[in-house]
Amino acid sequence: MASRTGAGGRARRPAQPRERLLAAAMEAIADSGLDRLTMAGLGREVGMSSGHLLYYFKTKDELLLQTLQWSEERLGAQRRAALARRTPVRERLDALVDLYLPQGPRDPAWALWLEVWNRSLSADDEVRARQLELELAWHRDLVALFVEGAARGEFRAVDAERFATRTRALLDGFGTHLVVGLPGTDRAAVLGHVRDHFDASLALPPAPAA
Repeated sequence: MASRTGAGGRARRPAQPRERLLAAAMEAIADSGLDRLTMAGLGREVGMSSGHLLYYFKTKDELLLQTLQWSEERLGAQRRAALARRTPVRERLDALVDLYLPQGPRDPAWALWLEVWNRSLSADDEVRARQLELELAWHRDLVALFVEGAARGEFRAVDAERFATRTRALLDGFGTHLVVGLPGTDRAAVLGHVRDHFDASLALPPAPAA
């Protein structure tokens, strides 16, 4: 594959075979859904034999997990950029939530998450640990925001670890409803529920009357 020139005129390195495979898998999920993603079909898409695919992934479960890790690496870069902005903590918290939730029904990254969660029921400890690390990256950023918000006097003080756990459960529940297209659930309404959750739990008490 020929190298291309990106922003700022710097030449971009050609994608490595593994990265090409993961990008193709994610594109296939976005276009056709998980049901139609097969090792043979992916091999045809990238012009690679089944033997080469097995060299990189061994099993479809491993392909799905590595594709999820690849997707989360890119989403993590967006999250870190959003959290590095010099804006109020609440704005950065809202930006994290916007990145966390699916864009709508059949969101490919969330469809992949649901499939990996489902397959983890029969996975070994090493696979579960890799999946857990992806989830904990979001958890740690939530904890840091709650701590910073309280330290800056923007939020009410809470047990940041426990509150982050409850917040992720809320986001996962609403996210699942969104990605499966549960009737009566839309993204704007979900974002409103999450804002209400933060307003009720993190808003500072009113200042005492003079």
